Amino acid sequence: MDFMMSGLAACGACLFTNPLEVVKTRMQLQGELQAPGSYQRHYRNVFHAFITIGKVDGLAALQKGLAPALLYQFLMNGIRLGTYGMAEAGGYLHTAEGTLSPVRSAAAGAMAGVMGAYLGSPIYMVKTHLQAQAASEIAVGHQYKHQGMFQALTEIGQKHGLVGLWRGAIGGLPRVIFGSSTQLCTFSSTKNLMIQWEIFPPQSWKVALAAAMVSGIAVVLAMTPFDVASTRLYNQPTDTRGKGLMYRGMLDTLLQTARTEGIFGMYKGIGASYFRLGPHTILSLFFWDQLRVLYYKYTK
Repeated sequence: MDFMMSGLAACGACLFTNPLEVVKTRMQLQGELQAPGSYQRHYRNVFHAFITIGKVDGLAALQKGLAPALLYQFLMNGIRLGTYGMAEAGGYLHTAEGTLSPVRSAAAGAMAGVMGAYLGSPIYMVKTHLQAQAASEIAVGHQYKHQGMFQALTEIGQKHGLVGLWRGAIGGLPRVIFGSSTQLCTFSSTKNLMIQWEIFPPQSWKVALAAAMVSGIAVVLAMTPFDVASTRLYNQPTDTRGKGLMYRGMLDTLLQTARTEGIFGMYKGIGASYFRLGPHTILSLFFWDQLRVLYYKYTK
């Protein structure tokens, strides 16, 4: 049940934040491996990107990749938050004195995130491909021609096998390790501090909301460079064997990006990342916490 509640909470958040995921993906691919000022900027900022995509691709394009996004969120976060919730409920994250251990919390968050992200990697790759697809006048990055999630998974599987479906999975793990450990550690720690300081009533929804807001800021700062690299790893063109033609792995992606685009290249789309990750973190953790409260209230 903990896995089910975690997956549903993440899907609820995804419905609201998927348009920001589309914007984020395109801004991260814009000017890929090109020196600043040497390419046309189709998306100047988050708000301009929204207007441009809506005007050229149509309003429906802002929800591109929604099906794989929902499936990925259910799989990845169902496993991630469910596993973490079980560890927390079992007392594995607390010291002998009963206080929450930040080290154990961060480690549990990272391990839970890795499990979920690796299993859901093919879905995330297809989501990235679909969200990057755009009309030629505003296209950025490599353009795949998928017709939908199932068609894309079938085509990649037939051409490149299981190896092709899990391409970029290992390289994408640092993104999840940093993001998941930061998110779950800061959420649990902040929530415990607020309860101790009695800022809000212990069972108030405001405790979870405030803790999720703090967690969202921390995640954006820690995760963005790895998120940019992960998007580019998944979206790069491949040879006939399914091997990437631009990058060899996460480190190579980060080094090439920094070398050609400067340090700020690794933070492309940070505005979209904040507007997307912040609300997504807040909503998913808030929904997750409230679903757990309701479940334990009516079953115990």
